[in-house]
Amino acid sequence: MLGRSVHVDTFTRDRLPPADTWPVMNAADLDYPEQLNAAVELTDRMVERGFGDHTALIGNGRRRTYKELSDWTNRIARTLVENYGLQPGNRVLIRSANTPAMVACWLAATKAGAVVVNTMPMLRAGELAKTVDKAEISLALCDTRLLEELVTCAKESRFLKTVVGFDGTANHDAELDRASLCKPVHFEAVKTGRDDVALLGFTSGTTGVPKATMHFHRDILAIADTYARNVLRVTPDDIFVGTPPLAFTFGLGGLAVFPLRFGATAALLETATPPNLISLIEELRATICFTAPTAYRAMLAAMAEGADLSSLRIAVSAGETLPAPVYEAWTRKTGKPILDGIGSTEMLHVFISNTLEDHGPGRTGRPVPGFEAKVVDEAMNEAPRGTVGRLAVRGPTGCRYLDDPRQAEYVKDGWNVTGDAFVQDEDGYFHFAARNDDMIVSAGYNIAGPEVEAALLSHDAVSECAVIGAPDEERGQIVQAFVVLAPGLKEDESLVRALQNHVKATIAPYKYPRAIRFVDALPKTATGKIQRFALRTYQSA
Repeated sequence: MLGRSVHVDTFTRDRLPPADTWPVMNAADLDYPEQLNAAVELTDRMVERGFGDHTALIGNGRRRTYKELSDWTNRIARTLVENYGLQPGNRVLIRSANTPAMVACWLAATKAGAVVVNTMPMLRAGELAKTVDKAEISLALCDTRLLEELVTCAKESRFLKTVVGFDGTANHDAELDRASLCKPVHFEAVKTGRDDVALLGFTSGTTGVPKATMHFHRDILAIADTYARNVLRVTPDDIFVGTPPLAFTFGLGGLAVFPLRFGATAALLETATPPNLISLIEELRATICFTAPTAYRAMLAAMAEGADLSSLRIAVSAGETLPAPVYEAWTRKTGKPILDGIGSTEMLHVFISNTLEDHGPGRTGRPVPGFEAKVVDEAMNEAPRGTVGRLAVRGPTGCRYLDDPRQAEYVKDGWNVTGDAFVQDEDGYFHFAARNDDMIVSAGYNIAGPEVEAALLSHDAVSECAVIGAPDEERGQIVQAFVVLAPGLKEDESLVRALQNHVKATIAPYKYPRAIRFVDALPKTATGKIQRFALRTYQSA
């Protein structure tokens, strides 16, 4: 049963899925008070606990203590309320790369009782518009270096009325920064309920139609108090680094929630290339790293050339399954674990993982304490051990889509059915088999094929097209497009480049097709549906 809400704007509470479509929630070991503000717990409360002088964030050439972070976020929160009229329950979009300023804006808006929507810095105006429309967002906070696409979105939007720039560097020279600097460092945070929605995590799924996953204040703390506490065993001496964007719930957990929950330090990389990550680990003697298998391959190569990554006590791999050769090479080279795991935006973070004492190649591990999982058939019967089936999981977090009929597809009989095919072996370990759908996972990014197809089809040269994921040694998968050209056009390398550049300019650049193959026709069913499984046979033809 839902607790009391203090949201004046009841948009999210009104759009929670019907209670009978929720997964079973098991939070018996997480006894949070009815009144709970996650941002207060990660800042002000940490100062009260004696961490005021401990470094919370490193980035843009500066170190910020927990006291400085608390003061900074209080000033911004007060500004949002007093200068921009923010009310509890309003949705606030944040657009930025991984910077301390983005973390501060997220925490500040959460303190003020907002429902935050963090977005990828590479998204284009059309993609942002889908998010704005779905969540009916009226206020956006944006790094001034990324304003153009968001301003374009606002000009066409019937919801987004106010875009406020903040300085993503250390200069504090933008509208939000200037307004906040003159505010007191004390702010009476909104006394949100533990069941008030605090965060909307967007996932496009395979259709390209955005789904907003709704997460409560208690959910944000729960991922730290299950996975980070029990698997990572975070201490105040830990320094976190990584590459996943804070706009992904994986990145938000690993590079903000987890360190701040335990008095540790988060070091943020604005340009998260493997070389930059390696340099940061060496410079700071970082202890916990979050990134994808592709980056760990680069790090192994760097160690062979003399890089010193010996400070790392845990390497966390997610975003795509960890190949056994990478696991074996890492553990052999470092003598330390690389922990594979699986999470989802719907579940907020990792729910099955290897652990420090129990890890091995080619397996995802066991359920994180507080979660339970099983492999099921189409009728939700548990599959025999060793049999491929659908992964079902439940625990203290779970799927709640915002006003979306697809809730009934994800939740079955009280279980979250993630869309992944898994095998559970006789010893109870879970092993990833494949995605149940056509989502393309490339270097840790989820890419919906239909969205890429729509971008290609907006080019005059394209008559028809279809997109699939093609195996790739370095990235796991790449986007491969099969294109039927408009009449009279001939294929050549310049046209390939033109189509790739067109996609990069239309949607986020990381979604572009790295391989394009021109075909005379696409395989289709009698009803006209493209047979993507048939396209996979073309890859080796």
